[in-house]
Amino acid sequence: MKYHSTNNSSHQVDLKEAILRSLPPDNGLYMPNQLPVLGAEFWNTYRKLSFQEIGFAVANAFFGEDVPADELREIVNGTLEFDAPLIELAPDDHILELFHGPTLAFKDFGARFMARLMAHLTKDEDRMLTVLVATSGDTGGAVASAFHNVPGTRVVILYPKGKVSGLQEKQLTALGGNITALEIEGSFDDCQALVKQAFLDRELSERMNLTSANSINLSRLVPQSFYYIHSARQLPEGVKPVFVIPSGNFGNLTAGLLAKQLGLPVAHFLAATNRNDVVPEYLKKGEYHPRPSVATISNAMDVGAPSNFVRMQALFGNSWENMRQHISGMSFSDNETRVAIREVKSLFNYQIDPHGAVGWLAARAYRANHPGAMTITLETAHPAKFPDVMDAELGKSSVAIPARLAILADQPKVSTALTKDWQTFRAWLTANID
Repeated sequence: MKYHSTNNSSHQVDLKEAILRSLPPDNGLYMPNQLPVLGAEFWNTYRKLSFQEIGFAVANAFFGEDVPADELREIVNGTLEFDAPLIELAPDDHILELFHGPTLAFKDFGARFMARLMAHLTKDEDRMLTVLVATSGDTGGAVASAFHNVPGTRVVILYPKGKVSGLQEKQLTALGGNITALEIEGSFDDCQALVKQAFLDRELSERMNLTSANSINLSRLVPQSFYYIHSARQLPEGVKPVFVIPSGNFGNLTAGLLAKQLGLPVAHFLAATNRNDVVPEYLKKGEYHPRPSVATISNAMDVGAPSNFVRMQALFGNSWENMRQHISGMSFSDNETRVAIREVKSLFNYQIDPHGAVGWLAARAYRANHPGAMTITLETAHPAKFPDVMDAELGKSSVAIPARLAILADQPKVSTALTKDWQTFRAWLTANID
């Protein structure tokens, strides 16, 4: 299959180029030339399939022309070594738990698949692959875990100083080995801009064999579509879910759109954001105004210029009217989020993290205006990753910290502080990545 840039459909590359180079030279994003559709044979039986079987069918639809079936199945099975359980709070109110992977966040699905696919694509090469990733919280930890001590790779993580939780920061900075953390004096958008600039510097990108692990990389999105299908099949026959997605860079919502494109029956998508509401604003007014992000307690969603918005536009033919027929947007304040954390605990005895709480608020508001809607809210991270917020709302030490996260608490933080200046970052890369 060939892949084209969202900025120029005549710029086309193969799978290896799209995945390993991540970003077209024109600063667009790669999309498949043909969006696959799964046939009736799959949809007539998908409710009886395992998570791994669903994952293979989806991955094969996207990558089967380029990756042998046995190797692709191995990639999928290695990715899906943990479940994504659907929790019923009420008959019309469901939570999809996506935090059962090694770093307790939904990013584990995409990062693990990407690491394995990249290993397949580079297995005959002897060049070191340098993975650049910007993170607003969970992406960096998932990528660090997926690539930690993988031969032939090194990972450079850029994160905004003071804008990730303490335990999230330890997931970025405490592993060592082939993982390097850069603490940037700025926002996530500044970190993302530096990563994009590195790829647009083609001489630098090719010399250092750079690739990205952000959701600008298509191999991050495809495996995230697995759990949309996996969760929908657990609802009663004939029910079309409303998926509610806490959204920052909008890769997760784009993955849901890919699942719908494959043929998954979906009633609607709901983009739930914090104060960084550029996409909900666009969906309401038809005007897109990216702006500097502001810090909130749902930090992984603190994105003011979401990169996957251009993919969303491409999927709807750059039509605002088409997009808003399928996606609605809502935003909520930190105070509303804090109240929701307490409410969910009081009503359902369920601990929900600040990102999931934003989603739950949106789901409740949607059901109030659409009686009979069946919502699935994506719970994207374990609440233990946000102890300050959870302790403040539910009481100190109210959330048990899983062992795989607790062991990092006393590990030393190892990071390098940099400004958000491009030339400073480029000089660091040149001096430290040979």
